[in-house]
Amino acid sequence: MNSHRLAALAALSLAQVLCVAAPVGTAPSVAGREFNAWPFVVRSEVTNTPGNPSGWNAAGPLLFSQPATGPTGLSARGFRPFWVQLNNAEGELRAGHFLYPLFSYSLDETTYQWSVLELIRRQGRRDAAPPPATDFDQRHELDIFPFWFERDFVEPERNYRALFPIHGTIRDKFWFERLSWTLFPFYAENERLGAVTAYSPWPFVRVTRGAAKGWGVWPLFSTFERPGVSRETFYLWPLVYDLSRQPHPDDPPATPPRRDTGVLPFYTRSTGPGYVSESYVWPFFGFTERTEPVRYGERRYLWPFLVQGRGDEHYLNRWAPFYTHSVVKDYDKQWFAWPLVRHAQWIDEGIERTRSQFLYFVYWHEQQRAAGRANSPIATLTHVWPLFSNWDNGAGRRQWQLFSPFEVLFPGNEKVRQIWSPLVALARHDERAPGNTRTALLWNAVTWEKSTGEDRQEFHLGPLLGVTRAGTENRVAIGHGLFGFHRPAGGGWRMFWLDFANRRSRAESK
Repeated sequence: MNSHRLAALAALSLAQVLCVAAPVGTAPSVAGREFNAWPFVVRSEVTNTPGNPSGWNAAGPLLFSQPATGPTGLSARGFRPFWVQLNNAEGELRAGHFLYPLFSYSLDETTYQWSVLELIRRQGRRDAAPPPATDFDQRHELDIFPFWFERDFVEPERNYRALFPIHGTIRDKFWFERLSWTLFPFYAENERLGAVTAYSPWPFVRVTRGAAKGWGVWPLFSTFERPGVSRETFYLWPLVYDLSRQPHPDDPPATPPRRDTGVLPFYTRSTGPGYVSESYVWPFFGFTERTEPVRYGERRYLWPFLVQGRGDEHYLNRWAPFYTHSVVKDYDKQWFAWPLVRHAQWIDEGIERTRSQFLYFVYWHEQQRAAGRANSPIATLTHVWPLFSNWDNGAGRRQWQLFSPFEVLFPGNEKVRQIWSPLVALARHDERAPGNTRTALLWNAVTWEKSTGEDRQEFHLGPLLGVTRAGTENRVAIGHGLFGFHRPAGGGWRMFWLDFANRRSRAESK
């Protein structure tokens, strides 16, 4: 038996498997909706179909074009992982990534920003953008961390350019209102809440003036006082300390101050309104008693291994590393043989969430459902690192991916999902709705798509074999139609030559 007959019999056998009985009626076109010339190009023929937009990929997962999906409304295309760009519906560039996170660029109607490893960052207003709305709006900012900092405001007195460690001043950055230095660490100065603290050299000699007073020679002694607010004193930092904070103006009259004292590692004590906590041979032994704003009591024995706590909104039972169970308000968490197994339940914005983990991310499984609705659909997300990820939204949309090392490590990072995850996806399955599925192996070298609603199935083995069933009409094509077999609705099998149905269907749709 020659090779042509063997190929024909194999194709006919596969067609008989896929072509099950279908209701009699007008069948859709049997031409394949996918053009699969893997590894050169794989293109979907479906256009403007909700939930199944068209797109293409070439050279496996490297070259691709993906139409707009999801809430962003941005299309994507590029050459993974070297360059991926996102465009809006008008075709305007909105983001670009080169070897992410090496370089990223994004812009909107008025502003732009780019970064190199998030260490070199530039952002500002586009040339055609209208003027800033207020004097506090910046025109541009450039950071080359940790050496150069530059910011340009509408108000010239708020501008700065600073070269670290030589000389400079920056404002409203790193949690300081102002931070200055000259030949750091020989001189540094910061301002916060009206208090100016100077170091010469940092961190050894310190003097504070303005809204607060103090001085220090680290680590021997330091004192800092903000009159009417707080006071702190250290001896041989951090071994001996005395910290106090006065009641807030909104606190009830006669509220006592909060105070922390300690001589480490022998003894520490913290007190406040309705609160006292002591440790002996810190941090191993101690207790905590709280009566305000909620009741809570805790006993520590060889902390952090043996800890028992009970309260109105807090429960803790720790026998580490064997077992730990804690409840803080609605967050219920358990550890078994820490850090091997973790199980947690909580409610977040009306969603009841249950998460189980083995070694944090090696196995990761989460369920979500509407809180207080026992019969509501359950959404699930499962990772078996680095082999497998599975998504199910509980409403008929399901996906899974074989070999998935990034998803659990970068949850919610759409850039990683768009750029890096497809490179390692040996197999992907997508069920867009019940009965509407597509499975792809080896970056679309083998694909199988099924639509129960349209009574349609389609199978592709690269450019070698395509099998399509639409209603009672069937088609088996070798080499995209160099030859094959066709069975029209109600008819028998017929052999054909040079019948490129995919190309013809595209021409008819134009």
